[in-house]
Amino acid sequence: MTKKTKNLEYYEAVGRRKTSVARVRLYLTGKDKTTVINGQKLKAGEVVINKKPLEKIFTEEYKRNFITSPLKALNSEERFVVSIITKGGGKNGQLEAVVHGISRALVLADEGNKTSLKKLGLLTRDPRKKERRKVGTGGKARRTKQSPKR
Repeated sequence: MTKKTKNLEYYEAVGRRKTSVARVRLYLTGKDKTTVINGQKLKAGEVVINKKPLEKIFTEEYKRNFITSPLKALNSEERFVVSIITKGGGKNGQLEAVVHGISRALVLADEGNKTSLKKLGLLTRDPRKKERRKVGTGGKARRTKQSPKR
């Protein structure tokens, strides 16, 4: 699934969580360790989400560390420029979808990464979604209506 566009090679994968979808592209950098994506000149190790830097989207330090955790686990932080487009869901769903997508793209880049990422649980798609509400309940999925005492 390696694609070439204008002499740029990248690995593309899709990550999902709840209703969030993240399309992740890992661009290989050239000799000067920079790549131009969407008119932006980016250095190796930079992460761009929806054409904005990672620091503007996820301001908390632990969220930024979680996003780069698959790259850190494989010591590939300075090897790629990461470009991500996310849609749907909330911030945390998008966060986990991004990590899932980065992990899948790293496996496409090198099949040997699969075992170490699988041990960390980064390749597993979390299937939990919001349960639909049922008829006859008091507005929630599993809540039962209050019964009269008499």
